[in-house]
Amino acid sequence: MIGEAIQSETLKALVSQHAVREAVVGRVAGDDSKWTLSIRLGSPTARLVPVRSRREPLRTWASLTAVGRFADAVGLRGFTVEL
Repeated sequence: MIGEAIQSETLKALVSQHAVREAVVGRVAGDDSKWTLSIRLGSPTARLVPVRSRREPLRTWASLTAVGRFADAVGLRGFTVEL
């Protein structure tokens, strides 16, 4: 279970305040057909915090294109993909 995660509304506010240091997209462990988005706030050594949905502890997308549309909607200018 995800202990700490960030909702999209909060993410949008953090992006608008230039508080997001890094955004990373990766595959869900055990399910290569789903993707997640995590962000790093503050220092380069701070841990990545996953994005969650309102109902689920971890938000997933079916494609990188879908993650890209979401990132654009919240104002992220780019992200790194980890395969």
